[in-house]
Amino acid sequence: MLIENFRVALRAITSNKLRSALTTLGIIIGVMAVISLVALGNGVQQLITRQFEAQGSNLVFVLPVAIDSNGGAARSGAFNSAGRPSFVGTLTENDVAALRDRNRVPDALVVVPTIRVNAKAYAGTLKTQTSVRGTSYDYPLLQAQTLIYGNWWEESSNQSAARVAVLGNLAYRKLFPGGGDPTGSDIRLEATQFKVIGVVAQRSTGTDGSDDDVISVPFETARDRLQPSRNAKGERLAGFVLIAASSPDRSPAVIQQATEVLRQRHNIAFNGEDDFSVASSQDIQGTFASVTNVITVFLAVVAGISLFVGGIGIMNIMLVSVTERTREIGLRKAIGAKRPVILAQFLIEAALIGLFGGLLGVGMGWGLAQIISIASNGSFGALVSIDSVVIAVTFSALVGIVFGVYPAWRASKLNPIEALRYE
Repeated sequence: MLIENFRVALRAITSNKLRSALTTLGIIIGVMAVISLVALGNGVQQLITRQFEAQGSNLVFVLPVAIDSNGGAARSGAFNSAGRPSFVGTLTENDVAALRDRNRVPDALVVVPTIRVNAKAYAGTLKTQTSVRGTSYDYPLLQAQTLIYGNWWEESSNQSAARVAVLGNLAYRKLFPGGGDPTGSDIRLEATQFKVIGVVAQRSTGTDGSDDDVISVPFETARDRLQPSRNAKGERLAGFVLIAASSPDRSPAVIQQATEVLRQRHNIAFNGEDDFSVASSQDIQGTFASVTNVITVFLAVVAGISLFVGGIGIMNIMLVSVTERTREIGLRKAIGAKRPVILAQFLIEAALIGLFGGLLGVGMGWGLAQIISIASNGSFGALVSIDSVVIAVTFSALVGIVFGVYPAWRASKLNPIEALRYE
């Protein structure tokens, strides 16, 4: 009897193809939105994980903001030379000098101040928007930099604020599409001219927004020419600071030592709140992952509302179907079909509508996620997990069953004599 009910349900669905397709539209849209959003969220999370793993397990970040428990950042009132707010926060160059004191932070292997700004880069008639990293001569000690042309700058270049630049691989390909050794060539970052002294080999995905799409210059040069910023006391600000612990298991010690140094320098009382944050790469990676998960779940819930709307559409069409097939129901009851059989027939039909919509939604959601991924120029890839597919398809079938209960119940309650008389 169950197989017969499946056959009857399939016949009813296929006999009204257009109506069935329109009925499943709400389910298709809902599942498509859920699958694509979750896939993109997974892709972004994988990108973040991959980038932090490339940083190394012994890296400690000193950020110029105090991050509260809700993930918000309280920025200090620092402004750049144009009078616009700048993400430079509370850390000064004197703070960097204190962190470099081996007597105060003995477990730090290297301490590197860093400024990160977006800028227009020019090479002849070519122009590109890229990220400029102002950093120290010892930055390669944090991350091994394999250069395919030239060399990294020496300490003297930092001290003299030399206008030299090391190109990330993607920035090099954008500015010098013909290839070849660009060392000695001049480029311009905004209004300042720099001389290329090196090119880094491709490090990550080689796409916009990756660590290959960056131009590194001496910290002092970036500070003076690209982001001249001071705090209210007139002290020069230092962006954020990267510290390499002597070993991964000494990262907690570095965090404690750096925190004590900065609290003392910033005159923070015993029970006062920090105006900075010190965290390991794993801590920050976990924070980003938590935020990404919350956003993904929220968007998936919003998209799930479409499933509810689709369920209402299934209920509406099933009620119409019950009315249209009143005589058929009466005939089946007259030849011996029991209430559970009629109930099962319409529940199976509703479940199949939801299931078909779910399967189509999964396919379309996967396709939409891939299109967005391609449009991002490969910055991240969409990851459709088996769990999300199973949950989405199962839930869509359940939506069909839940919203099909009332029409199925009405069909099973019909009096066979009155049903046979129905016109």
